[in-house]
Amino acid sequence: MDEAIVFRADLRRWWQRWRHENESLIEDWRRALYRFRQSTLSMIGLGIVLFLFLVALTGPWWVPYPEDATGTLHIEERFQPPSLRHPFGTDEVGRDIFTRTVIGTRISFQVGVIILVVAISIGVTLGGLAGYLGGWVSELIMRLADIMLTFPGIFLALSITAALGPGVTNAMLALSITWWPGYARLVQAQVMSAREDDYVQAAQAMGASHLRIIFRHILPNIIPAIIVKASMDIGFAILSLAALGFIGVGAQPPVPEWGAMISKGRGYLPHYWWYSTFPGLAMFLTVFGFNLLGDGLRDVVDPRSRR
Repeated sequence: MDEAIVFRADLRRWWQRWRHENESLIEDWRRALYRFRQSTLSMIGLGIVLFLFLVALTGPWWVPYPEDATGTLHIEERFQPPSLRHPFGTDEVGRDIFTRTVIGTRISFQVGVIILVVAISIGVTLGGLAGYLGGWVSELIMRLADIMLTFPGIFLALSITAALGPGVTNAMLALSITWWPGYARLVQAQVMSAREDDYVQAAQAMGASHLRIIFRHILPNIIPAIIVKASMDIGFAILSLAALGFIGVGAQPPVPEWGAMISKGRGYLPHYWWYSTFPGLAMFLTVFGFNLLGDGLRDVVDPRSRR
């Protein structure tokens, strides 16, 4: 009992000390949260993203026909229009499109997050080194980034996926490779600006290593800019995955991925309009929600960006 009392007292003292040392940071976050909450469109975007996240997280447990997410066939129920039994109708082999669209939400979120995690890891590391070390290291990394940025991202991803073979994993790898240069350029510019600041000079004077200065002192101060870019990019990453699936080099049947479903359903338009319409609406809602959220976060980080 005495140990528990001592632990709570120590924890309370630590919390009070932390609040005192970071009072200005806490106040900045309060003002940022207030600005975010004042934006109706930002709150709508946050609501859409949270709703889709819950759908992706819990969908497999409450969809009416979980077996339809795989290769199950119900030929006798093919091309049923939207109804109470099948809210989004059925496809050419009788699978429930509502079930497949909901499961596709989880796949799209997982792939979008993985793409950005890989791209940010590569981009932040290379951009941080380029911005801090400068010289030939910066030239080499930035010229490589420039070469990759000269190609349209979707075409470069298409070429890589075609070389590696179709599939979700290869599509993720291809998109990750094409996405890192944007983060490298962002971080390089931010680090070049920050490396002359007093706190960096103080860390250098204390003998801190280059990697410690980059990852312990500089990067935490540019995380908000990375978060803003990532919140806007994740929607486009999901859209790019759908584009590869639409072309036929992304997700392969029977994986319920939105782009592949839209591509398959377009051959049955206009008679069986629901096949492509509902996955397309899900993709539109996802990209729309992330764009609204990204705009709101951008205004929080830099209020001068408001128009």
